[in-house]
Amino acid sequence: MKLLQFIKDGQVKLGVKTEQGIMDVELTARGSGLEAPVLMEDVIRDSEAVVPLLQDLVRGNSVWLKEEEIVYAPCVTRPQKIICVGLNYRSHAEESGLDTPSFPVLFSKFNNSLAAHRETIALPRGASQIDYEAELVLVIGKRTSGVTKEEALSCVFGYAIGNDLTARELQFRTGQWLLGKSLDGFAPVGPSVVTADEVDPGSLDIECRVNGELRQSANTRDMIFGCAELISYISEYMTLEPGDLIFTGTPEGVILGKPKADQTWLRSGDELTVSIEGLGTLENRLE
Repeated sequence: MKLLQFIKDGQVKLGVKTEQGIMDVELTARGSGLEAPVLMEDVIRDSEAVVPLLQDLVRGNSVWLKEEEIVYAPCVTRPQKIICVGLNYRSHAEESGLDTPSFPVLFSKFNNSLAAHRETIALPRGASQIDYEAELVLVIGKRTSGVTKEEALSCVFGYAIGNDLTARELQFRTGQWLLGKSLDGFAPVGPSVVTADEVDPGSLDIECRVNGELRQSANTRDMIFGCAELISYISEYMTLEPGDLIFTGTPEGVILGKPKADQTWLRSGDELTVSIEGLGTLENRLE
């Protein structure tokens, strides 16, 4: 099931994407005399009960919206934590001139960084070295602490597409990456969350295009630390909560990895698309 959020009358609403269009969950449930979840977080917290309800609503007398008519919201809007993994593809570590890590390299973003599919993202003042990073995003489905690799994927509610936008000169201004990673709108995620039962995260094609030009192309099987290993490692030290997001790292092809003479940083007007097999395409424009 593909679940998304959209903005209507100034409020975030829940939708389900199918071949027929996008079902407005609230209006469909109201027409059926049923109570239904209002936000993605409501689905995640009680997925065993709510997902079957949504499946029934899709098969019933649904209220359908046209995708081109909706304004997307981030597919998850209230994560307690946004955890990101650096240098998780050997090819990316090599192009960045950094050693292949022995343990996952973790950093964070905050909710101010979230942006939606098709949202225009403002470039920050005082930063010009803006880079893209196509990533698979894990959406945690239940309270997770100290799980084994074998248990880890059962803790995932679903998967989404992310773009770990980065201001490189701010990232490397000090020894901490936080500033260059946590700018407003620098974590677009979406367009939807695809539930875990429909996804094999260990073998997904992933690519990034800038103004239609292919910049990144890889497969998630090339990760140094796979999704299950990341969840197990992180949960050994911090408890993951429903709705938490894990950006799992980016493959080679970022601007930072090019020779300095060939580095043309992102600028206003650039169109970014990140596509992942089975999950769709995340689109954003810079201004």
